[in-house]
This record gives sequence, structure tokens and C-alpha cells, in this order.
Amino acid sequence: MGIDRKFLLCGLMFAIAGLCLGIYMAASRNHSEMPAHAHIMLVGFVFSFIYATIHRLWLPGITGKLKSIQFLLHQLGALSLAIGLLLLFSGHGNEDSLAPLLGTGAICVLLAMLAMTWMVARARTTT
Repeated sequence: MGIDRKFLLCGLMFAIAGLCLGIYMAASRNHSEMPAHAHIMLVGFVFSFIYATIHRLWLPGITGKLKSIQFLLHQLGALSLAIGLLLLFSGHGNEDSLAPLLGTGAICVLLAMLAMTWMVARARTTT
């Protein structure tokens, strides 16, 4: 399975999780997890979808470990942020105890974006 398809499938799973959380918040009339919902949808779904598109359209012939590292960094970061923010905003953890998880997640997402930027900048274009 290509990296583009992996990003797409993971993104769709994040979308399902985000939609389920949104439905839960609407049904319970408790929107305290809105920041977690927004991060799941944006970082988990939208970023993954964009990365899938970039890999498919602009980086189809890229080889090497960087694409796999970028994939793992992004998915681990997005998952860490989703879990950490859900715990924080649902009242199951405090900022001090969740700071390492949230900080690590944010840094992983940033490193994944830097890796993507590097791959796009270094890619040879045919146009």
C-alpha cells in the first residue's frame, strides 16, 4: 500500500472519530470537547488528506525513509494531540500531567510538516 493511501485511510479514520465526537457533543449538549474535536478534524483528517494528495500528485516517485518517517511522525502526533486534548477537556487530566503528551504530539506534527516541506522542495518537477 502506497503512502498516499495510508495517509488517506488514516485521515478518514480521524474524520470518523471527529464526527462521532461531534455527534456526541450535540446529543449531550456539552461542547466542552470542542478543541479536541477541532484538532481531530484539522490535524487528523485535513492534514492527512492534504498529505495524501501531495504524495499522490507531487511525490509519486519519492523513495527513501523520510516519507515513512513523516507518516509515522504525523500519525503519532495527531493521535497524541487527540487523546491528550480529549482527556484535558473532558476533565480526566490536568494541564500539568498532560503537557508532555500534548507537547510531544505538537512537536511530532511540526516535524512531519517540516519533513513534508523538505520533500516538496527537493522533489523534481516534470513541468
